[in-house]
Amino acid sequence: MGTIQIKTERSSYPVILEEGAIKKLPARIRELQPEVTSILYIIDKTVHTLHHDYIKEFYPEHKNIHVYIIPSGESAKSFKVYEDVLGFALKAGLDRHSLIVACGGGATGDLAGFVAASYMRGIRFIQVPTTILAHDSAVGGKVAINHSLGKNMVGSFHQPSAVIYDIHFLTSLPDEEIKSGFAEVIKHAIIADHDWLQELMETMPSFTSLTSQKLEIFLKKGIEVKAGIVEQDEKELGIRAFLNFGHTYGHAIEAWAGYSKWSHGASVMVGMIYALLLSSRLKNLSFETTSFINWIKELGYEIVPPEDAAFEDLLTLMRKDKKTIANEIRFVLLEEIGQPVVEKVSINDLVLTDKQIRRLKGEIE
Repeated sequence: MGTIQIKTERSSYPVILEEGAIKKLPARIRELQPEVTSILYIIDKTVHTLHHDYIKEFYPEHKNIHVYIIPSGESAKSFKVYEDVLGFALKAGLDRHSLIVACGGGATGDLAGFVAASYMRGIRFIQVPTTILAHDSAVGGKVAINHSLGKNMVGSFHQPSAVIYDIHFLTSLPDEEIKSGFAEVIKHAIIADHDWLQELMETMPSFTSLTSQKLEIFLKKGIEVKAGIVEQDEKELGIRAFLNFGHTYGHAIEAWAGYSKWSHGASVMVGMIYALLLSSRLKNLSFETTSFINWIKELGYEIVPPEDAAFEDLLTLMRKDKKTIANEIRFVLLEEIGQPVVEKVSINDLVLTDKQIRRLKGEIE
């Protein structure tokens, strides 16, 4: 599929998206200047179990390589794991010219990137994403760990030196992980391209129709959408917030569930439905939301929040969203598909929309 170049105010780096992309990792490391003195691979535990030999086969020829295995999923993005990795790096003697390689899904990249951003005030890192979900998180330089009161609340902006996206890793993903990751693909279509969204809805009646060739094309489109936004707004001072469509309500569900019972993609999908309903209410969005919801349900997604997640609890978590300013909750809404805006929303409208989405369980059959 080739290379997508990401350009920001302070950096430029390639996203190499193709089968066998990891073979190009050693050459990319050799190109870095100053010369890399040591390398720390931070690898997701499940990825290490499934792909250890494949990853090791393409280690660069370097005398100083270290490996640290972290827990799978969001549990890796804790203060405890963060401190443990920093301690390992210090004992291993990593210096200002060292390199971190993040090998795993979005959580691995977030943690490893934040370690790189904060170790000795910042060292280089390379993303090697292994999930569909990470096609979004690996690009753009947002790195963070979670706090018990909110997702990604402790973090930084730290661009990678490269993103090596090897499609080979996706062959081992379980169905639920594919579904979770594809929610972000759908998000990119919603905020950027009406025709692409229609293509997805018309050509993907189920995930069994998602061929590897189609997936690679969709991932490239998603990365290009994100790249176009990040290049204009690296530090999320404006339009980069559009990429958070569905995430205000979705992150609240994810945090309420303890970052374990509900996946990121499942949570964000419900958040996107909520945001579409809110957009219809506040922006007169002319979109067949019912058709979209029916399609989403056919794909196997939940369409309503957990029954026992009280709105008051979700509201408390939404108040901690990073888009909230002066205690006013702001949402990414749509004037039309492909035309997002960020606006403050009243508590009354949030309450009414919460009631509306919960009624969908009985209305959508």
